[in-house]
Amino acid sequence: MSNTLPETDIDDGFEDEEPAPNIVRIGKKPTMNYVVACVTLFNTGVPEVMVRARGQSINKAVETVEMLRKAFFKNVQIHSIDIGTEQVQRDDGSMASLSTIEITLGN
Repeated sequence: MSNTLPETDIDDGFEDEEPAPNIVRIGKKPTMNYVVACVTLFNTGVPEVMVRARGQSINKAVETVEMLRKAFFKNVQIHSIDIGTEQVQRDDGSMASLSTIEITLGN
């Protein structure tokens, strides 16, 4: 029997946090899924959207923001970019550092 979870359960690694209505968590899905999520949030009237990623998903977060700014909402501004490092426990019990990024967008 496999010990892996379905992709939806391990999508972005932020499963320990409460979901916030204006946060788009970047994971393993195609970039356009996250762009559409941001567009949907802005179209519902949310003044700020936070794009959050960690590890190898950081590239996809930057790509999502740039695609959103260049192709969909040319007036969207980057309000802040926060970077950091989390300590996570690996399967073997050792600790590892994992980079994080939070990009806050608004009009």
